[in-house]
Amino acid sequence: MDMLRRGDLAYALGVIAILAVLILPMPRWLLDVSLAFSITFSVLILMTALFVERPLQFTSFPTVLLLATMVRLALNLASTRLILAHGHEGPDAAGRVIEAFGGFVMGGNFVIGIIVFAILVIVNFVVITKGSGRIAEVSARFTLDAMPGKQMAIDADLSSGLINEDEAKTRRKELEDESSFFGSMDGASKFVRGDAIAGLLITFINVVGGIIIGVLQNDMALAAAGDTYTRLTVGDGLVTQIPALIVSTAAGMLVTKAGVTGATEDALASQLTRQPKALGLTAFLLGALALVPGTPMVPFVMLAAATSFGAWYVSRNMNRRKEEERVKAEAMAEASATPLSEEPVSAALKIDTIRLELGYGLLSLVNSPVRGQRVTDQIKALRRQVAGDMGFVIPSVRIQDNVQLSANEYIIRIKEIDAGHGELRPSMLLVMDPRGEEITLTGEKTTEPTFGLPAVWIEEPTREEALFRGYTVVDPSTVITTHLTEVIKDNMSELLSYVETQKLLDELDKDHQKLIMDMVPGQISISGIQRVLQNLLNERVSVRDLPTILEAISEACAHTRSALMISEHVRSRLSRQICDTFADENGTLLLVTLSPDWEQGFAESLTGSGEEQQIAMAPSKIQEFITGVRQTFERHAMQGESPALLTSPTIRPYVRSIIERFRPTTPVISQNEIHPKARIKTVGQI
Repeated sequence: MDMLRRGDLAYALGVIAILAVLILPMPRWLLDVSLAFSITFSVLILMTALFVERPLQFTSFPTVLLLATMVRLALNLASTRLILAHGHEGPDAAGRVIEAFGGFVMGGNFVIGIIVFAILVIVNFVVITKGSGRIAEVSARFTLDAMPGKQMAIDADLSSGLINEDEAKTRRKELEDESSFFGSMDGASKFVRGDAIAGLLITFINVVGGIIIGVLQNDMALAAAGDTYTRLTVGDGLVTQIPALIVSTAAGMLVTKAGVTGATEDALASQLTRQPKALGLTAFLLGALALVPGTPMVPFVMLAAATSFGAWYVSRNMNRRKEEERVKAEAMAEASATPLSEEPVSAALKIDTIRLELGYGLLSLVNSPVRGQRVTDQIKALRRQVAGDMGFVIPSVRIQDNVQLSANEYIIRIKEIDAGHGELRPSMLLVMDPRGEEITLTGEKTTEPTFGLPAVWIEEPTREEALFRGYTVVDPSTVITTHLTEVIKDNMSELLSYVETQKLLDELDKDHQKLIMDMVPGQISISGIQRVLQNLLNERVSVRDLPTILEAISEACAHTRSALMISEHVRSRLSRQICDTFADENGTLLLVTLSPDWEQGFAESLTGSGEEQQIAMAPSKIQEFITGVRQTFERHAMQGESPALLTSPTIRPYVRSIIERFRPTTPVISQNEIHPKARIKTVGQI
């Protein structure tokens, strides 16, 4: 009983039983039971196909079709074995079911049975199976062609907020199931066609083989052998072709239901009776046929009366519905005392925090990329990576098309402001030389949009040669994602809003909520914490270790209220993290130091005190400093090194304010931010 309760074991035993029938002989009584089961199984398949509302509710149909075909072929082989071995014993040699079909359908005349059998095979093979296979083939092709557009519509609805992530996943799953189903149906229709061909061959073999065995081995007369074995064979063919015809009809009804909504009988009833004029003209034609001389009048008159009544009944119902709709519309118009409300003007004030606008030539990258991953998938991975690296989740990136852009152009906007743009070639690959040398490959020369490096667009066949020469090869989707990553990191401080700051504090563990309650609002406000976090993010320092940052803010608030000074104290507490962030692959922090003259020059240029303190240096001196920094760091960049600039704690924020204008990615750290256990190496001096 436990074995029968397990569906997987029952299914496996059923398949094994089918294979056993192909090898082992079957007694007559078991063949009768199996043939009855085959007919029952076929009728169940047809009824299920009739009552499902959508084809995807019967996605197991290709597998069921294969099993039904295997059952019929196995029973064909079993009955063939009985017919050839015991056909000379009488009409019940292959069981009572085959005898009944042979006697009832053929009417005692095997010629009639042969004709009926041939008609059934022709109807099944030429009409139903061929049409169903063609519909399944076209449906599969059109479904696959329409997938990119449907997926883009789902992503567009998700980006605009019309649906949530769960509903988007459900719709994508339905789209994938639909594509798989019609693709499977395209191949499953070949089962039925092969079954019909096999039925013809088996029938021919049984007749010829039976006559030979009856005449040569069983000493039967030629006429008696032909009559006996033909009756048994045609009866066997009928008892297997009728279930095959039923299953073929079910397959045809299932694939033709692709555009029908609701149950089949409801769709047919509503659509065939929707036009009373069609029913009226049909009644008129039937009445005219009843008057033709020699035509039986009674059936045509009865059908003409029935269709006339149907036309009158449908027309009356349609008029009643129209009247009800008119009364309802008038009631709604009278009840509506105020005009329809327009969209509030405040809706025009909403802006997208991050938006990626694409030209129409780049829309294929969203859902069906020519190469690489989809842009949407890479952006999801980007948001996850930024959350892990920087400590907070950036807002969603809205993707939309912009007809005002050229075909291959894109724009990245931060709070509706252009923060980066570029131009791509969707069907090509971008090649860059990490050594900065000229690229000698054949292609379209361009400039890499993220870092402004010289690059070349190449065709796919040139990829292997480019990789062999040591070039960096990226696909268009990666170019967009890389550019978006740098834009987000450059504007990270602007993306951390008051709401995001409050969310970060609320999501802290319960153990740290007491610290927040002690700090806010007595020592510092939420806006003050936001400003400190923005100062850290502005220099690409992660705020993921929020408890340590809050402890440092609490310590600094005891001595100062300046957000700048608090940020400097927080940086000193994050010394281990900062040294690890800017260290090279060997774990060594490369440093370029300021000369004592520049240290003294900056210190003497500071004016004011507290939050009013600022730097006042001659423009010529600032230009000299900028030139020295640029030359030093470009020299190290040519050597493959990315050092940090080391200054004294007092002047660090002011040196950074100058450097961020021309080298924003260059880290500037103070001596207080060097962790005692950090491995450092001085590689130069300014």
